[in-house]
Amino acid sequence: MSDALVIFTPSGKRGRFAIGTPVLTAARQLGVDLDSVCGGRGICSKCQIAPGYGEFSKHGVTVQPDALSGWNSVEQRYHDKRGLKAGRRLGCQAQIMGNIVIDVPPESQVHRQVVRKSASARPIVMDPATRLYLVEVTEPDMHEPTGDFERLTQALHEQWNIPAISAPLPVLRKLQPALRKGGWQVTVALHKDHQDGPHRLLDIWPGLYEGGLYGLAIDLGSTTIAAHLCDLRDGKVVASSGIMNPQIRFGEDLMSRVSYAMMNPGGDQEMTRAVREGMNALIAGIVSEAEISAAEIMEAVIVCNPVMHHLFLGIDPVELGQAPFALATSDALSLDVHELGLDSLNPAARAYLLPCIAGHVGADAAAVALSERPDMSEDLVLVVDVGTNAEILLGDRRRVLACSSPTGPAFEGAQISSGQRAAPGAIEALRIDAVTKEPRFRVIGCALWSDEDGFAEATEATGITGICGSGIIEAVAEMRMAGLVDASGLIGSAEQTGTWRAQPEGRTHAYLIHDASATGGPRITVTQGDIRAIQLAKSALYAGARLLMDEIGTDHVDRVVLAGAFGAHISPKHAMVLGMIPDAKLDQVTSAGNAAGHGARVALCSVAARAEIEQIVRRIHKVETAIEPRFQEHFVNANAMPHAVDPFPELKQIVTLPEVSFNTGGGDGSGGRRRRRAS
Repeated sequence: MSDALVIFTPSGKRGRFAIGTPVLTAARQLGVDLDSVCGGRGICSKCQIAPGYGEFSKHGVTVQPDALSGWNSVEQRYHDKRGLKAGRRLGCQAQIMGNIVIDVPPESQVHRQVVRKSASARPIVMDPATRLYLVEVTEPDMHEPTGDFERLTQALHEQWNIPAISAPLPVLRKLQPALRKGGWQVTVALHKDHQDGPHRLLDIWPGLYEGGLYGLAIDLGSTTIAAHLCDLRDGKVVASSGIMNPQIRFGEDLMSRVSYAMMNPGGDQEMTRAVREGMNALIAGIVSEAEISAAEIMEAVIVCNPVMHHLFLGIDPVELGQAPFALATSDALSLDVHELGLDSLNPAARAYLLPCIAGHVGADAAAVALSERPDMSEDLVLVVDVGTNAEILLGDRRRVLACSSPTGPAFEGAQISSGQRAAPGAIEALRIDAVTKEPRFRVIGCALWSDEDGFAEATEATGITGICGSGIIEAVAEMRMAGLVDASGLIGSAEQTGTWRAQPEGRTHAYLIHDASATGGPRITVTQGDIRAIQLAKSALYAGARLLMDEIGTDHVDRVVLAGAFGAHISPKHAMVLGMIPDAKLDQVTSAGNAAGHGARVALCSVAARAEIEQIVRRIHKVETAIEPRFQEHFVNANAMPHAVDPFPELKQIVTLPEVSFNTGGGDGSGGRRRRRAS
């Protein structure tokens, strides 16, 4: 039999292995981050994996049900003693029998993901949908045959001017014991959003309740899921946490997941289960971290892109994969959490999903609009939520436009030769000396630069493992500023650039950042393929922004706001050198951090904000990049660094880019000598 193709996610590493090779062995040979401490004896369970079956068009592979060896006695023994999650296998026991896609879950990775979606500290006006009320209820009377619930309703009307309430049956069952234990005094949690209808009784306690009242603001992204636990009485963030979206094993980008649903019957339901299980695990972790009871969480606000929106709701996303990209619903939704399979919070809790703007501009973009309020800006502001699929807003008080642009996963460190997600040991910042062409860098988990004393000792535990999204952005921009890369994106040779670090790689060249291969560590380079991947991603981003500028009728924006977890770690200068964003004064390019998460918190803490964003969304004009004829023209021009046509006058005031050209076709490099620009 021929060797089988094995593809590991989320790393994207792949290789061919002989039939019968243990998954753990394949992972080690490929350098996949799969943990194991028991030597493959099936004792430690650190090497748990989640195999994927069906058709994966993104990877060009169909996985048969027998692609791994059958469940064996070692796995059964471990499952009987400690339990394995459904669909999980032990990598040391499962053998490769055919082409297979294997996901390494976060808990099985040695270098855990750093989900950099921290909560913003900006103030929020408190006006929550869920509040606590202490109420005195009259005792029952033989002469007044009304029920306890009716007398509670009357008391709330008299004491709090609340006209009507409703109660789900499980909460109604708690009413009589609470009234009698509290001596006819109870505290109730009532939910009332901005829509018409009665207040909803979520919970009830005897006497004065002095426990917690919490809500969750959840940013459900295609790559990561982040949640902030907020106190609904003062808006304070009590705890924050994040995980990788477990749907990554079905495809890193959104269209791959839509394709998976199209090609595999029941694939959409499989992805719905995966994301709901992941979200429940995330919530349970936050509850444990905050040391509260899950029953104290009364509400959740969720923001997400349209594909995630549909898959989380259990709606087949197939229509989002083809024109006209129709949503099943674009309106905001208010639901019981049990309808969404969320069982890690109060059973009567409510969930609110912000409205979507259009087929590929979702509730996450609406949350960004709520957080950044371009509709209230006197200046023309461009808001870019940088991610696998970038959402872009442009506007001011007069008008706001929106579009999405398929940047792909390169900004997340995927599709990069030495790329990885943001985890300890990943290079996140880099500088190159313009004269010596020598690099220095900083890795996640260490505040020191690589040329500072103590760096080697400080990074001994994590090692230097690869380069993440913000690192590759800075690396490519620094290479352009140091004259190692020309405007077209070509890397020069050692003769052309004057440094031995520009090394041959096939018919092209690569720039060597770090080499620990002599001691068994990685060799980290920026290859010509990496440059091309970044060019494609940044060109899509810039082309989307230019389309909106065309629609407005301008060649200039006053302010640029970089949003998103990744956007928070991008250097504005390096982003502009690459031409990721339109030219602007650098002091007018700012980071909003996780603006979508902040927008979710605003909606969680304010029912007025919910009504407001539902009105704002109706006024935002969507520009569809897929059918705009000028998108391709803008995309091609944006391939150059920073741009083939647009002059970037603000950038020229602070950076002089070397005028180099390495597209000589000659072998001696003489045609690629630098020509210094006259100052």
